[in-house]
This record gives sequence, structure tokens and C-alpha cells, in this order.
Amino acid sequence: MNLALARRIVAPMIKCLSIFALAAIASGATILLAGHAHAQSADLVLCDRIAADSSDPDKPPDIRGVAEIAPADIATATKFCKKAAGGSRRAMYELGRAYAANNQTADAIAAWRKAADKGSTSAMVELGVRYGTGDGVARDEEAARKLFERAAQAGNPRGVTNLAALGGASAPSDPVRARELLEKAAETNAEAQYQLGLMLAEGTGGPQDDAGARALFEKAAAQNHPAALMQMGVFTQEGRGGPKDKEAAKTYYERAAALGNEDAKAALERLRCPYVIKDKRGNRVTDLCF
Repeated sequence: MNLALARRIVAPMIKCLSIFALAAIASGATILLAGHAHAQSADLVLCDRIAADSSDPDKPPDIRGVAEIAPADIATATKFCKKAAGGSRRAMYELGRAYAANNQTADAIAAWRKAADKGSTSAMVELGVRYGTGDGVARDEEAARKLFERAAQAGNPRGVTNLAALGGASAPSDPVRARELLEKAAETNAEAQYQLGLMLAEGTGGPQDDAGARALFEKAAAQNHPAALMQMGVFTQEGRGGPKDKEAAKTYYERAAALGNEDAKAALERLRCPYVIKDKRGNRVTDLCF
């Protein structure tokens, strides 16, 4: 078959396939995404894009996630997450986030209950927080503890740290146990790497270890974890746990700032204006910038 004939045959086939794919997306049919091991609905894809939690262990690795759903995205998130929630615990959890962002506390709690029943550890944590604070439900510390324990045992970093903050059944707190649980979760999870890095940096629950903390922050930073990028800036600027490199620190701060980290933005400003001019009483007069 010559090249010209092949083109005449293949081109219409590609066009038909493209039309079929677009129709499938428009109808909410199941599609297979590149890089994903399983099919996902178009509704779930859209739900993830605007409502995924950046710290959720269920989150797909190619989705960055957001700390808070933007006000302009709440209605869209509610629409598509509600459509996807029937077949996805992650979408159900994200639907709860959309409700919470819209101050629909009762609806958020109901969605998180359903997601937690399906095994969403992030939903367990959110429910635990509500029980711990009495926000939208009667305050129940024991219920909060049980939810945090379930999430922690499944490797959720927030479950671990919240459980440690709340305290075990027989002790005011158990940072040693929290550190053990985080070590397991830190094998794969950026949030766990960051949280464990903080514990090592501060010597909480075990020996203080700057080099170990820096290695963990570096792993999480490689996954664009904003707070870990910020910590890598600090450690690199100060030479904690490894070489001191002001230019590398600036790069880390810039990456964290681009992801919305306010501490990184302030650190960049301090690098730009490193000296403070004060009067004889010690009051700040101005900054000396370069």
C-alpha cells in the first residue's frame, strides 16, 4: 500500500475516533485517562480538577489538588462531584468539601459519613475534626479519637497527627506512636513525609535529626508539596542537614510561593530586603533592599 492511499484510509478513522471520544466526554461516559490504571467518568475527572484535596491519599498522583475550593468553583464542584459520588468514595469526600465551602455543614457531614463508610480516610479525619470541635455535631472526643485511629491505622498522615494531638486512651499524647505511623505512611505519601520531617526537625517523638528531616522535605518537595518546598528553602538557606545554598533556597521559596504559600512569599521578601533600619529606641524605620 502506498503512503498516499494509507493516509486516505487512516485519516477518516482518526477523525471518527476523535468524535467518539468527545461524545463520550460530553455524555459523562466512562473514559480511560492516560497514566491511570483504571477508567474514570468525565464527572469524576472534573470533580477532581477543582475539588480534590491536596493531602488526600486517594487523590490521583497527576492531580495537584487544592487546600480550599475556590468560591467561584463551588457550584461546579457540587454539580460534578454529586454526579460522580455514587461510584467513588473520593468524589463523595470532595462533594462534602464543596458543601463545607458553601457553609452547608449538615450536607457536608452527611457526605463525609458516606465516604468514610466506603473507606475514605480523609472523610474520617474531617468527621473527627467536627466531633472534636463540636462543629455541626455534638462534641464527642471519643468518637473523634476512634475516627482518627481508623484513619491513622490506614496510613492517613492527618489522622496520625490529629490522633497524637488528641492523645491516646491512656496518655495525654503519644508522639512516639505518631512518629511510627508516619514512618509507614511516608514511604509513599508527600504529606506524611512533610509531617514526619517536622517531627524529626523538632525532635518530637524521638531523636532530633536535621539530615533526616531535610531528606524527607526534599522527597515531598519533589512532589510539589508547598510547605515542604518552604522548609527546603529554610534548611538550604541555613545549611541545616546539608549544604548551605542561598540561590537554591530562593528557588525553593519561589516554587512554594507560586503554589500560594504565604510564608514563602514573606521569605522571598526578606531575601530581597535583608536589613532592617531601626531608630535608637529599636523601632523599625525602613528596610534596606537590593
